Amino acid sequence: MYLCRLGSRREINYQFRGNLRSAAKFQSLFHVECAPHGDTLNYSFKRIEIEEVQEIICGMIETLVRKKVLYPYRLLDYYFMIAIDGSGIVTFYERHCEHCLTRKLNNGMTLYYHPVLEAKLVTANGFSFSVMSEFIENLDLSADKQDCERKAFYRLARRLKARFPRWPICLLLDGLFAGGPTFSICEHNRWKYIIALKDDHLTSVNEEFESLSKLAPENRTHLNRKQNHQFIRQKYRWANNIYYQDSNSQEHHLNVLECLETNTNSKQETSTTKYKWVTNFDLNPKRAIPLANSGGRLRWKIENEGFNTQKNGGFELEHPYSENENARKIFYLLLQIAHTIFQLIEKGSLFKKAFPKGVGSAKNIAKRLLEAWRNAPLTSLAMTTLGKGTFQIRFDTS
Repeated sequence: MYLCRLGSRREINYQFRGNLRSAAKFQSLFHVECAPHGDTLNYSFKRIEIEEVQEIICGMIETLVRKKVLYPYRLLDYYFMIAIDGSGIVTFYERHCEHCLTRKLNNGMTLYYHPVLEAKLVTANGFSFSVMSEFIENLDLSADKQDCERKAFYRLARRLKARFPRWPICLLLDGLFAGGPTFSICEHNRWKYIIALKDDHLTSVNEEFESLSKLAPENRTHLNRKQNHQFIRQKYRWANNIYYQDSNSQEHHLNVLECLETNTNSKQETSTTKYKWVTNFDLNPKRAIPLANSGGRLRWKIENEGFNTQKNGGFELEHPYSENENARKIFYLLLQIAHTIFQLIEKGSLFKKAFPKGVGSAKNIAKRLLEAWRNAPLTSLAMTTLGKGTFQIRFDTS
């Protein structure tokens, strides 16, 4: 359903059930008579343990790491970049369940919604693999405040460290998480972090950065390059070892990196954007540029290649695949599995070898896959031997 971008359980019945060649593939691969009815999936998913499906996702990413597939995309040739951000999944105008989060709208109506906090492994070539999901919901019905992204982050961090205790991780976070609790968690877990820093956030840190920057003019570098008919000039400055005491009287020593990027187009029109991060990487002229361009700037990939693709690229993330709480989460996790597989297909050398001229958009890949599943006349023996033998898949690193 997700790999072929069908968009709903109903389309399973229309596209697969009653199709003889599709039924033959289900019999060969899954030893069932035909594609299960969409309602059968919903009924079954009510009883599946969420943790078991989550473990499949973790195992998939662990396999990619163990086979060194993701090694070329590590930050500073060592750290796996994990971007963490929240996104809405489904919304209702009537209470869906007792765990719904609520928000009052300007028109007086109440919106009931279910968000999720995602940890995705992102890479410079566009991979955005789900590593772990933390559902944001009001489990404690007696609590004064609703669940939120920060609370979910604390839970997710514990699970992430427990599942991948030895991974060299660099967290990429937005400004919401720039604070003492996050710094303490990363220090305790021996994680690196690059967190977006706003000018009006962590006031004492920003003021100290400005002061130290004036006293250390040597902490500067720049980069000029051309890209897509634009001339890009980046000016960097940084400061190390900025003292910060959080609201819990915990002491931290932070480093701040700033990038002023000026773009000049073919019409000689210019625009300047400022990026600033707080990090626990020691900053120097050799590290500043890669930490910004190959690190902090990659956080947006969880939004673009991650959530945006899943919402608007045919996966229909915001479609309510089930009203049942447990089944809805299973459907969500299966979407993450499908998205990982689809990215490996799209950037893999086997697909480019089969279609050297390409097929256009990613949705066309899904259409080709649907056509093959419904119409390709493969025998049972051919189906079972597809994955056997020795072959190598390389991935696009551009």
